[in-house]
Amino acid sequence: MTTHRARRTARAAALAAVTAALALGLTACGGTDGDSKAAGGGHAAGSAPARSASGGDVKTGAEQAAGSGGTKEGARSATVPSGTGKAASKGTTAAARQCRGDEMLVTAVHRFAGEQGDHLLVTASNTSTTPCWVTSYPAVKLGDDGASLPHSKKDVPGGDKHLTLQPGGKVYSAVNLFDYGSKNQTATSLAIALRGADGHTGPFYSVVLKGRQPQFSWNEADVLNWNVRKPYDF
Repeated sequence: MTTHRARRTARAAALAAVTAALALGLTACGGTDGDSKAAGGGHAAGSAPARSASGGDVKTGAEQAAGSGGTKEGARSATVPSGTGKAASKGTTAAARQCRGDEMLVTAVHRFAGEQGDHLLVTASNTSTTPCWVTSYPAVKLGDDGASLPHSKKDVPGGDKHLTLQPGGKVYSAVNLFDYGSKNQTATSLAIALRGADGHTGPFYSVVLKGRQPQFSWNEADVLNWNVRKPYDF
């Protein structure tokens, strides 16, 4: 009897040891798996930059916003009322202010001189470090003529929109020239002012024409709305 009980006790002790070892092994596997998932989650959200399909770094929204004003051609404009556009996000357009004439670089070029479609191409660039908007059409005075030109009746709709310019961004307008060959006026310069949302104009700034034929003539002339594309670019 004593020998039989000793054998039972030995078997029970061995079974308990195997069970404890098995439980310990399961616990170790579970802990390792949990640690792997946590590390994987940390890496997915982690410090290494995300990569694009082409292998380049994908910038965050903040990085893109910080780098958007670096191109010479400028970020393209966006309209505030619709909130759409390629240049400015909704947050950027909401933060934009009205452009000031003294922080705009304005150039003018005489195009198609003596031909049908004769006009002055006006380009305005935002030289400030913050976004700003323009609206309507520029107030333009040709040469020594003290009267501002009227808006073109053939212009496309949309002059009431705000066009937001990122730093370095550009917008375009055109002065259409109609020369009937007699009793015309001639000049080589113009003055330009920006209009506010209420239609009032700011200070006028002189602009000297560039190009091979800076002199232009006109009997009548009118002006197009600001646009993100060059008018009559043919």
